[in-house]
Amino acid sequence: MPGRQLLMSFPVTATSHALADYRARGGYATLEKALASMTPQQITAEVTASGLLGHGGAAFAVGRKWSVIRLNDGQPHYLCANADEGEPGTFKDRWILENAPHLLIESMLIASYALQVRNAFVYIRGEFDLPFRRIQGAVDEAYAAGLLGERVLGRDFACDIIVYRGAGSYVCGEASGLITSIEGKRGYPRNRPPRLTVRGLYQRPTVINNVESLANITGIVRDGAEAFRKVGTAKSPGTQLISISGHIAKPGVYEVEYGYPFAKFIHEDCGGVLGGRKLKTIIPGGISTKVLTAAEIEPLKLDHASLAAAGSSMGSGGMIVIAEGTCMVRLLQVLLRFYHHESCGQCTPCREGMGWMHRIIDRIVGGEGRPEDIERLYEISHANDGTTICGMGDAAGYATVGILNKFRDEFEYFIEHKRSRLGGNLEVLPNA
Repeated sequence: MPGRQLLMSFPVTATSHALADYRARGGYATLEKALASMTPQQITAEVTASGLLGHGGAAFAVGRKWSVIRLNDGQPHYLCANADEGEPGTFKDRWILENAPHLLIESMLIASYALQVRNAFVYIRGEFDLPFRRIQGAVDEAYAAGLLGERVLGRDFACDIIVYRGAGSYVCGEASGLITSIEGKRGYPRNRPPRLTVRGLYQRPTVINNVESLANITGIVRDGAEAFRKVGTAKSPGTQLISISGHIAKPGVYEVEYGYPFAKFIHEDCGGVLGGRKLKTIIPGGISTKVLTAAEIEPLKLDHASLAAAGSSMGSGGMIVIAEGTCMVRLLQVLLRFYHHESCGQCTPCREGMGWMHRIIDRIVGGEGRPEDIERLYEISHANDGTTICGMGDAAGYATVGILNKFRDEFEYFIEHKRSRLGGNLEVLPNA
């Protein structure tokens, strides 16, 4: 794995998820240090100084989010680890849940101490089986060892962690939808303001962080912010877990130092395109991020600033490689089918717009496309942008516009000739 490894610095074995193995590697020593010699304010200051960015997609500064919480305000505070991970092509948080669940628990305990949280939650996607069993088993081990509950490690600090299984809604990966689901309501996202750090779970101050974001906390508190900032770039410190799939020779989860060359990562570390084919395009950070062509990735670095300058983003770290010979019309059909299916239906532009876009792309693939369909897809994408409570409508538009901008000629050919210019297959290579 390229770059310095912060999260995955221990070997993965058949028992690496167990408490005994984690403690043999120094597990929970950082929690002991935090409880014994640091104040909550000092921990938040260290996380802020590290420059740690959220790894769930928005890249919001973790310390900045934490600093909004007012300590000693007489209210209960809550912490939620977002383990929903429903973005297609993204499976890096699952790696942590399966192989390093105690790293997440220790980090959540440190964060709970810093934020004066008594009750914390791990909101995990309902379809996850092994990840759920691993994190729930680790929580049970932690309770048995006195690491959770009353008087953690014998000190005047108490914290409970509840593992809450979602019911499979993609929208519940959005922070406010996640909160609504935990409250036992339909998983609809909420209008903001007020911010969730002011009125979140049960209308109380709540911090929601992605699993990978939280997993970094133990290392930051253990080694210090300065050590953390020595890795990566000035604006994107640390590393990013990237789950790469599609037409790639070596799919999997890689930990990459921010600033690492994009092309080198694809062609050397991941073995290049499957079957020796040429690279056509890449979805760099989950299907809501705009595609980048083979030529565009050549000068890029794997960091937020570099990809933003290229018109896309690191997103949630879910990278999908697409080889030459893939029909982009049919690929967009798959994406829009997903978005239509997963729309919660709360907002009219998303509920109706997703269905409209899905019907248009189905019509094109069915050989009944019209010349005006391409402009109609653009119009609906732009109409959805910024008009929905959560970012679902925006995301579908970004994906659609990104593909249309780069591969409009394929759509025009499909509409005119009622078939794909590439022979009609979505994929010409077997799944990796």
